[in-house]
Amino acid sequence: MSRVDRTSIERDFYRRLLDLGGQDEIEPLLDQALELIVEVTGAATGYLELYADHSNRPRFWRAHRLTDNDLESIRESISRGIIARAVAEGRTIDTAAAQVDVRFADLGSVRANRIDAVLCVPVGHPAIGVVYLQNREEPGSFSELDRERAELFARQLAPLADRLGRRAEPTDDHTRAIRERFRAPEIVGRSAALARLLKGASDVAPLAADVLITGPSGTGKSLLARVIAANSPRAAAPFVDLNCAALPDNLIESELFGAEKGAHSTATKKTLGKVAAAEGGTLFLDEIADLSAAAQAKLLHLLETRTYHPLGSPTPIRADVRIISATNADLQARVAARTFREDLYYRLHSFPLEVPALDERREDIPLLVEYFCADACRRHRLPELPVAIRALTACSEAPWPGHTRQLAHAIEAAVIRAHGDRASMLRDTHVFPTPLPARNTSPTLQDATRDFQRRHVLQILVKNNWNVSESAQHLEIARSQLYRLIDDLGLRRHET
Repeated sequence: MSRVDRTSIERDFYRRLLDLGGQDEIEPLLDQALELIVEVTGAATGYLELYADHSNRPRFWRAHRLTDNDLESIRESISRGIIARAVAEGRTIDTAAAQVDVRFADLGSVRANRIDAVLCVPVGHPAIGVVYLQNREEPGSFSELDRERAELFARQLAPLADRLGRRAEPTDDHTRAIRERFRAPEIVGRSAALARLLKGASDVAPLAADVLITGPSGTGKSLLARVIAANSPRAAAPFVDLNCAALPDNLIESELFGAEKGAHSTATKKTLGKVAAAEGGTLFLDEIADLSAAAQAKLLHLLETRTYHPLGSPTPIRADVRIISATNADLQARVAARTFREDLYYRLHSFPLEVPALDERREDIPLLVEYFCADACRRHRLPELPVAIRALTACSEAPWPGHTRQLAHAIEAAVIRAHGDRASMLRDTHVFPTPLPARNTSPTLQDATRDFQRRHVLQILVKNNWNVSESAQHLEIARSQLYRLIDDLGLRRHET
């Protein structure tokens, strides 16, 4: 092919890539996109799929020169091998002959379909889809130029597919209306459990009603309290919080209601309490189950009469304050044990909100991880880090007994480790520097194959004193492929 012909093909490719941006519907976009990439790479067959959120469940797909049986094989068998690997690792899979590639040769579908050349590129980062190209019209494997074009194609397609895919999603007008009227950018997620919580919070936020927030420790009860206050008519007034578990019993009352000079041994002057500080605004009482009996009685009086007495004062003071309380304790059990007043419990329980445990909203974890990563980078003034799809998957599967608080701290620590390593993305090894316990003692075939490949490539590199050119010749692969293997397998010279 002459240089003029090559230039013309490149110009046509870029023009058609730009033309994809003119589509307003997802279906025509996918049709044109798959046709383009198959044509420019000379692929014999092609398959393009987009996922629903972070579930890796195909939501839209297109196939080129594939029968129904072929398509089923691609989606059910090959996609669980080659495609799954490309998506999980967030990188291109490029093999000249899958039948003899140690990574894929043992896959039944690869042997059954006699698959040779494969080029598989994730779309987006984290992946929102994948383009899979199999075999070529002309003999031989996909070239480095084919790979570059496919990766450029995937980068161009990702924002278009994401935008049109979101437009094509069935809209929940009610949920959208909640988000529009209830400003809560800090509360991240799309799960049904979170939607129910936001619905209740948005209903009560504009009212004068007091609120009781329950839920396990670390789920974000104090954050929800602040969001409710920020969406209330008292948003511009003070938000004052008091952790009832952080103070000795003999100080809680003076902290809440203030004290006259000499009211107790430490009252050397008149002090204002949290109720007075929150005048016109919102008072948030965290860990309310730890209030002393005397403080419970005075809080009940405040809730019922909106008046209170500072310690040592005979004169009641009128309070214009909304009270939001929170606890991770079982208040009903405390009432049964006579450690919490029953009348106060029913007074607080007039509008309860229960924050779901993280296990009840696991589909929100990938979004939370990305949010916490971006937030940690911003607060520490560090460059932004994309999150590897493997890290999102690992976080989604890991236990988080400390709920969102534990997850946030883990991601913050991971960001610091990643920047310390000068990494280009946040990986699972940054989040879990100590490997998670294996779910079973027997490695999968894929794990065993990867382990063998890692040991073999490392052995050849050591034998050739890490000379990549000589090692690539020994392995009978291209230098570029060996560089990708070194990165893919996480090989480092210090291991030797």
